[in-house]
Amino acid sequence: MSTPVRIVLADDERMVRTALRAILEAEDGLEVVGEAATGAEAVSVVRALRPDVVLMDVRMPETDGIRATEQILGGLDPAPRIVVVTTFEHDAYVYEALRAGAAGFLLKRAAAEELVQAVRLVACGDSLLFPSAVRQLAAAYGTPRTAPAPPWAARLTEREAQVLRLMAAGLTNAEIAGRLAVGAATAKTHVAAVLAKTGARDRTQAVIVAYESGFITPG
Repeated sequence: MSTPVRIVLADDERMVRTALRAILEAEDGLEVVGEAATGAEAVSVVRALRPDVVLMDVRMPETDGIRATEQILGGLDPAPRIVVVTTFEHDAYVYEALRAGAAGFLLKRAAAEELVQAVRLVACGDSLLFPSAVRQLAAAYGTPRTAPAPPWAARLTEREAQVLRLMAAGLTNAEIAGRLAVGAATAKTHVAAVLAKTGARDRTQAVIVAYESGFITPG
């Protein structure tokens, strides 16, 4: 990328923030511009510094990472991309953070190269989607829907509905194009249409909406 990716670290453990900073600042094109030890501080720091990416712990004092995510995404335009950094992947906090708008999650035990790749990925507008983990989270913590299908479901074309299911399976645009035997540009257009019709800001949100609405059943 031509300009550095600006990052804020939000975690109540100084040692974790120090380790994350050391890993990220050892890489070209990544710059840690701020840190926060609480959710409330994270909101303040992000609003002041306007980073590209926020690495957000979900369990913090004062304001947890879920509320901080909601406040950041609801109050900034353009908003930064938020990645939840967590100890346990099968955690209600993680699912709530995804529902609140996080672009994905990363385990604290992840390797350094996985952390760097995740930051670069979300900075480019992609999502960190782990299909099996999101499916299990939705099954465990999602809100079962008994009402009729949401209005957006009827607006999806048959191909767009197929694309949404492939997104939930974790396929990239290139993989969707290959599966459907269409060009990359066509696949990208279908994905954009799905995001627009579901009202989702990114792929992760589209998949969460699909589960929450009952359009896709986790299992």
